[in-house]
Amino acid sequence: MKIGIVGATGKQGTLLLLEAYKRGHEVTALIRNQAKLAYEVPYIEKELYDLTENEVANFDVIIDAFNAPTIMPQLHQTSLRHLTKILKHSDARLFVVGGAGSLATDSSRTIQLYETPDFPSDFYPVAKSMALALDELKKSQHTTWTYISPAADFSVEGDLTKNYQLSNDVLTLNSQGKSYISYADYALGFMDVIEKGGYENTHLSLVSN
Repeated sequence: MKIGIVGATGKQGTLLLLEAYKRGHEVTALIRNQAKLAYEVPYIEKELYDLTENEVANFDVIIDAFNAPTIMPQLHQTSLRHLTKILKHSDARLFVVGGAGSLATDSSRTIQLYETPDFPSDFYPVAKSMALALDELKKSQHTTWTYISPAADFSVEGDLTKNYQLSNDVLTLNSQGKSYISYADYALGFMDVIEKGGYENTHLSLVSN
């Protein structure tokens, strides 16, 4: 597949780029600064908001691994808005690196994790903005998307265990009663979802076993 990765120089974006490349996909980094690119792959060096329909027209998949600055959480909404705009005439599927805060706390789906009393206040603005961005994505009329949330404890330093479970949009606990996954296992599961196909216009989550 031809895969374009927005945010391919970030921590999660770099792992997704490497995982896609190892699997033999044609990977293009869609990035602001080529100097930060960890691997020698084709790239388009542009601000996300300057990407055009023509530049994304030939991809089979666009991965959105954009990470907004903490002081500007609203960029999670505006960035997704721009991506759905330039993809509306494309057959490319959009896969979004989501947030755990948008997961429902139980099967009633009346409360999202970021709305719970114990949710960390430092992460609340970003989590709320990402949840609102997901709400907008669900209303998109012309984009085929899949939104993949990590577990609540999303560990950048965690090991690659190749042992994860795919779940729905409800917070899921592993066999130790924890909501945990490493960045490395998330990248593995993310690419498995892309390659398997299906899950159109669906909110999923990944958690360790």
